[in-house]
Amino acid sequence: MNPLLYIAYDGMLEPLGQSQVLAYLEKLATDREIHLLSFEKPEDWADEAARATVAQRIRAAGIRWHPRRYHKRPSALATTWDIGVGIACGLWLVLRHRVRIVHARSYVPAVMALVLQKLVRIRFLFDMRGFWADERVDGGLWPRGGRMYRVAKWFERRFLRNADHVVSLTHAAVREMRGFDCLQGRQPAFTVIPTCADLERFHPQPRPDAAAPFTLGYVGSAGTWYLFDAAVAAFNALREVHPEARWLIVNRGGHAYIRERLSAAAVPEDAVELLEASHAQVPALMARMDAGVFFIKPVFSKQASAPTKLGEFLGCGIPCLANGGVGDMAQILREGGVGVAVDAFDGDSLRAGVQALLALTASADIQSRCRAVAEREFSLAEGVARYRAVYRSLEAAT
Repeated sequence: MNPLLYIAYDGMLEPLGQSQVLAYLEKLATDREIHLLSFEKPEDWADEAARATVAQRIRAAGIRWHPRRYHKRPSALATTWDIGVGIACGLWLVLRHRVRIVHARSYVPAVMALVLQKLVRIRFLFDMRGFWADERVDGGLWPRGGRMYRVAKWFERRFLRNADHVVSLTHAAVREMRGFDCLQGRQPAFTVIPTCADLERFHPQPRPDAAAPFTLGYVGSAGTWYLFDAAVAAFNALREVHPEARWLIVNRGGHAYIRERLSAAAVPEDAVELLEASHAQVPALMARMDAGVFFIKPVFSKQASAPTKLGEFLGCGIPCLANGGVGDMAQILREGGVGVAVDAFDGDSLRAGVQALLALTASADIQSRCRAVAEREFSLAEGVARYRAVYRSLEAAT
């Protein structure tokens, strides 16, 4: 099989890089030479112990890692610099190792891959990971119609028209893209691969303290397009029914904001446990949770979103309270009977959602039902198999 170049703008020292890049590549590297080009944040790189652990993990998988430094400010110039570095490094790797497939994870790596495609004969896999430009607008980071948005959408059209294959996280996004004006008369091959979970690590475990009160879980980011205030309101609705209930929040980098919102909603400090944890520690913390909660802005860009945490919660046998208008999430929760998807965030809707969630957690088979849905929808093994099939199709077309 031909060598593969995988480009990720996320760092492998970050939890996302470990769960959504390395977890796949470790398995894909068993039968293919893989070169991984990533961009690492200086603060992560400075942690020598963590860096050594990840580097050893990558070496053990037989992956050839080519880390580069991520630059943040000034934003546009820093990203342009990183793109230039990525193109130069990528071109050297393609020529040196006779790479025939470049797998670009999201938009910034896709710029690098598109240039490489024009410079040398390679197959370009656009793993789009969502409608990134629209996410920037919907998250309040860019003005719609602004210069950065227009440039990103210009590139998006070219990624879709030039890609030899497009991977989407959701069926909802594929349906949307098939109607794009730029694809009329030139439809690329699409494959849906959601953000899968490593179900060998995220699996049901005995609860450490069987006598502990009902514990709601929250894992991951709390800002930008996550509606944390709605999650706080849901916890308060839960405490109306179970005053002794506790909230276990696992978050990296947003503790000040979280404490501010909890205080604004008059949530007692002793009802919440706020922790920072590595990705490896999350399954053990999920074992303490009876249910999970998270809400995402139901905006256009979220049609292409498949939250990683959903597969991880379900893999651990934990039902979830979430919302509709986000990719395929509501359909998965409702049809699988493994969670509740609300369509509004007012008090009555959240109380009804909490009551329905409590009824689910009381079901004798809820844990096994969640696990079965996770294995069907979010299995890492199935995701790896789909990527292998995409690679084979690209090689066959070479």
